[in-house]
Amino acid sequence: MNRTLLLILCDFLLLTLLALTKWETAEPERPVAEAVEIEGGEDAVTAADDIVALMQQSFDEQAEAQAELEAERIRLEEEKAAEAAELAAQLEQRRRALQAAASQIAERDRTLSQLQTEQQNLSQNLAAQQTQAEQLAQELSSKEREAAASRARLEQLQRDLEAREAEANERAAQVARLEQERVAAQAEIENLSVAVRVAEQEKVLLRETADTYREQAEIERVERLKAQETAVQLAEGVGELAEQSAEITAEIRDNRPINANTLFSEFLLNRVPTTFAARRPGMFGADVDRADRTRTILVSDGAQTYAVMHVEASTFNFAEPPSNWDRIDVRLERDSAVVSPPAMNFLRRDPRLLTLPLTEAEVESLGVKVYELATDPFRFPEAVLINNGGEGYGEVPFKLEAALPGYVRMDNRFVRRLVGDFPPSRGDLVLSKTGRLLGIMVTEDLCALLDDFAVQATLLTGDTTGQGEAAILESMRQQSTRARNTGPPGR
Repeated sequence: MNRTLLLILCDFLLLTLLALTKWETAEPERPVAEAVEIEGGEDAVTAADDIVALMQQSFDEQAEAQAELEAERIRLEEEKAAEAAELAAQLEQRRRALQAAASQIAERDRTLSQLQTEQQNLSQNLAAQQTQAEQLAQELSSKEREAAASRARLEQLQRDLEAREAEANERAAQVARLEQERVAAQAEIENLSVAVRVAEQEKVLLRETADTYREQAEIERVERLKAQETAVQLAEGVGELAEQSAEITAEIRDNRPINANTLFSEFLLNRVPTTFAARRPGMFGADVDRADRTRTILVSDGAQTYAVMHVEASTFNFAEPPSNWDRIDVRLERDSAVVSPPAMNFLRRDPRLLTLPLTEAEVESLGVKVYELATDPFRFPEAVLINNGGEGYGEVPFKLEAALPGYVRMDNRFVRRLVGDFPPSRGDLVLSKTGRLLGIMVTEDLCALLDDFAVQATLLTGDTTGQGEAAILESMRQQSTRARNTGPPGR
């Protein structure tokens, strides 16, 4: 309990006791003489004086108590002020501690946010790394499959090489035998020549003794003629043997199928990049430029060499109405050699087939193999189809159709793809198993055979102003449409 309140209560109780006390009954008995003496004296003390004295004493005690209370109050206020200052200092310290704690909490929140952000980034990076790891695993699996396929092709190439080496050894042995026979024939011819020279010397001697040895000279002359005839026969026999060897080699080459891997590798080494570019005025003043690029091979019919392709490999196609062009440029590029054919020919066999005629000098500058046309395309039931200038290749069976002379139907359901995943398409080159050009795909399953290069229409290249390409292209487009609707044209 508060001390000041206690003093006030004590004062109140004291005053209450003083007010309620019956002093007349409570006064102690005094001796009578004394009382009388007191009452009779001038300074006699009455009851009221006692009360006043008691009240004065009470007031004095109350003043002392008030003074003590005031001192206590001052002391309490000082203690309260000290406690308040101490509490304020503690509160200030706690406030600072709370501010520091709040700063730490904010810093921890920022750190936690950063950690959460980093965790999210790490999770995203981990997911990306997992995705990348899966992609790498897929690429590794693909590379392993490609490596297995490459090993299989390498083994097949090794077997083909061994077979070729065996064949080359056999041919070398044949050549060695022929060389021995030639050497023997040459030795015999030299012996005969020596015999002829001896005979001529003997003839000189016989002339000196003509009368004596005329008959012997005649015999020698006959023998010399026989020896010359024998030498001529031997020389003719050696030449015929060499010609027969060349014919046998050509016949073996034409009848022996070549591995598809070898044919594709040879194609990659001899394909020629070809660029088409055309320009004409546009409807709103700006020129219309078109450019296309393909890769093809050079083919010879025995008299002329051509680059061959489907018309859709050029800047023209029959899917849109034709237009007249101001300029048409064609470039065949190989290493540092650049050739610009002067014309483009649409073949009579099929208007979708396009050829670029080349001169011997242009062919020599390109430095690639010139393919021959297949003389007997039906010797083997399968052909090698090369897709889109070398993106893939495979072996495809084909068959003749009586209703489509000059064409063969490619059974692309059973295509045995060796490289690349592709469906046969227009413009794919088809090689026979002997390495000669069989034809070009004009649809997804129809191949136009190439056995000649008879021209149906020609477009000149360079400045073509006034050439009338639209009419020529429209004619070819109509024939192509009829070919699609009613079947390919015949010869």
